[in-house]
Amino acid sequence: MVAQFLGLKLRLLVNIFRRSPWQIFGLIVGLIYGLGFTFIAVILLFVARFVTDVALLHSIIVVFGAAVFAGFLLLPLVFGVDDTLDPRRFALYGIDSNRLAGGLAIAALLGIPSFVLSICALASIITWSRDGFTMVLAVVCAIVLVPTCVLGARVMTSVAAFTLATRRARDFAGVIGVLAIVMISPVVIMLVSVDWAHEGVRVLSGIVKWLGWTPLGAVFSVPGEAAQGHWGAALLKLLIALATLGLLWLAWRALVAKMLVTPQREAEARAYTGLGWFGRLPHRPAGAIAARSLTYWGRDVRYWVSLVMIPLVPVLMVIALLIAGVESHYVALLPLPVMCLFLGWTMHNDVAYDSTAIWLHIVSGTHGAADRFGRLFPVLLIGIPLVVVGSFITAAVYGDWAVLGAVAGVGCALLLVGAGLSSVSSALFPYPATKPGQSAFTQPQTSGGSAALVQSVSFLAILLVSSPVIVFMLLGILLDPMWLTWAFVSGIVIGVAAVWAGIYVGGIVFERRAPKLMAFATRNG
Repeated sequence: MVAQFLGLKLRLLVNIFRRSPWQIFGLIVGLIYGLGFTFIAVILLFVARFVTDVALLHSIIVVFGAAVFAGFLLLPLVFGVDDTLDPRRFALYGIDSNRLAGGLAIAALLGIPSFVLSICALASIITWSRDGFTMVLAVVCAIVLVPTCVLGARVMTSVAAFTLATRRARDFAGVIGVLAIVMISPVVIMLVSVDWAHEGVRVLSGIVKWLGWTPLGAVFSVPGEAAQGHWGAALLKLLIALATLGLLWLAWRALVAKMLVTPQREAEARAYTGLGWFGRLPHRPAGAIAARSLTYWGRDVRYWVSLVMIPLVPVLMVIALLIAGVESHYVALLPLPVMCLFLGWTMHNDVAYDSTAIWLHIVSGTHGAADRFGRLFPVLLIGIPLVVVGSFITAAVYGDWAVLGAVAGVGCALLLVGAGLSSVSSALFPYPATKPGQSAFTQPQTSGGSAALVQSVSFLAILLVSSPVIVFMLLGILLDPMWLTWAFVSGIVIGVAAVWAGIYVGGIVFERRAPKLMAFATRNG
């Protein structure tokens, strides 16, 4: 049976080269890159054999090795892959689950990632061939490493295929992946800020002290501990590595048994009762469009991604500024304006999100101002409480209540100016966007440079129109508190004027460009 699985996997690999010429070309380029990476890794591992600083070498190998193992585990779960050897494909053949799990696990060893990993694992034996016992441990760890990574990838691939079968589940996993990447970013920033010339060894040693005792780094840490004479630590970490392999095998076996008797997950059709937002808002064109927009914001993953990223961007900026040495006293003023800026800017291409559904607004003779206001309603519903609550929090963290009005003025200006300008740009300069029902992480190839141009111009326009308010606030903080009052007053005036003008002008543009907007939606729908 194992031979049959291996033959099936080999035929699947050969069939990769029977695709279109461009796909084959891309595959060949990828193989060249993979072979180049393998060659460089082998050379580095061979040269590392002659490095005298064993502690530093041990730290580097553990950190990079743990990153590779984490990649095997996380990439299939976050991005998903097409599992050609899904255990459910063999459910009708009556194969025992244990035999099937073993056959599929061995067949998984045939693949480009496992081949590259195997070559690097063999090269690591040369790296640690410093004495007999260390070399024996390196051989054992190389034997354990490959099936551990492959089994980890198989488990996560099957979990992804099993649980992320629906589009909503895949989008949710993508959002979680983005959150994970964003949350890791502060760690990357901190590592970049380290003075590696003077403190690099100490930082790496501190990381390896705990990473080497985890399942991610234990198998890579065993030979290094032995080479330094830490025999007890080496044997304990070897037990951790073996236990990790054993647990992965048990998890894989249980997962195969479960998948054989469980049908593929299908998207569940939800039953909604009542009118929702349509029953709560006024029964007029603006109210109906506002209700539809609120429904989109609550159910459409494309809007979810924007809402998730809005509070995370200022967090990254704050962390970067604190690491750079900026006083926390001033950094506290940053998060609220940044969130208001991105929340208002989010709507700059909202018409394109409707795709061909925009025809309902056009054929019904909806007034342009009603369309513009209805689309802005979710932003205003979220943004106004954000400005009010955020201003009090910002002033409290800053430590001076005198800035309360100025902070509110800046936040109000950025939010309302962004909403007003977005009302005009979404009707005047729409560009292709992700279609309804598609993943929020796809990007139309036809957007070209127009998307980047519209995004950057609209973003800079918001900052330009709001700049007087920002200048008044800076003058009030740095020179004379009198300017703080001007920041509050000007923020309210500029913001309200901008959103009113945006709705009025945007409504006129929407009505005059209605045929062109319909043609745009049809062309890109």
